[in-house]
Amino acid sequence: MSHADVEAGGPARGAPATTGIKPPPGRYNASGGGAPPYPYPYPPPQQQQSPFYYDDAAAQERHHRSWLVPLVVVANVAMFLVVMFYNNCPSSGGNCVGRRYLRRFSFQPLKENPLLGPSAATLQKYGGLDWQKIVHGNQAWRLESATWLHAGLIHLLANMISLIFIGIRLEQQFGFWKVGLVYLISGFGGSVLSVLFIRKGVSVGASGALFGLLGAMLSELITNWTIYTNRFAAMMNLIIIAAINLALGILPHVDNFAHIGGFATGFLVGFVLLIQPQFGWLEQPFGGKSKSKYKAYQIILLLVALVLLIAG
Repeated sequence: MSHADVEAGGPARGAPATTGIKPPPGRYNASGGGAPPYPYPYPPPQQQQSPFYYDDAAAQERHHRSWLVPLVVVANVAMFLVVMFYNNCPSSGGNCVGRRYLRRFSFQPLKENPLLGPSAATLQKYGGLDWQKIVHGNQAWRLESATWLHAGLIHLLANMISLIFIGIRLEQQFGFWKVGLVYLISGFGGSVLSVLFIRKGVSVGASGALFGLLGAMLSELITNWTIYTNRFAAMMNLIIIAAINLALGILPHVDNFAHIGGFATGFLVGFVLLIQPQFGWLEQPFGGKSKSKYKAYQIILLLVALVLLIAG
């Protein structure tokens, strides 16, 4: 008996009663073959895992193990130890902090560096931002190397804790390469803006890259607005975190230009890299009419971001 016969004349005599629930498109053939219909509406209900997102099977498949953030933390700690080794405060004969126990790893005097770290000369030597060396010395590599250096132990701890708090969630959702690109490009963008406005002194730190992750989180929220459940709560959390950190940038010896440059760069890069396919595309029936997996507004935001990045 054909499918049309079933619809016109009802079930054949003696046939088992149907549940009245249509099988998923492309999953079941009424004339035989394939799996039986699900005993519940499609898609099956699943327990929600996040207060901010709609949960579905595809979202679980996009979950990634975090490798990038631990590697970046280890790299930053290693760089700090290397710089402190070559700084060798006792060799300068100063009143080094912790000299008795730390020996050559001891910190510069607090009046020189209150963040418990090396001297400005050491930071400059090993890759800190310096306008003269970048512009007149053709040392553009400093725009990236400075993001892997820190002015002191306090500076390092603050940035690494922030990276763990912000970065792991992004990496689990979007993966190693996308978040890694956001981090590197944002750090570079923050360094560029810093050099344009600060021409004296040495600037170091991963803050520009961290603000880039915040900016990318904001653009990701805007782009993927329709898949959030608590949209405004997520938006307010990001705005408050960014505002507090930018306010701290007003304090002395803090490079707020790197923060702003990193945030703006990450915001634009996020539109390009952190686009989630909408669920309407994920549930397209097999063999159905082809439909773009991205919404029109996502494509528009992507193009605008690309133009601004290239123009910048």
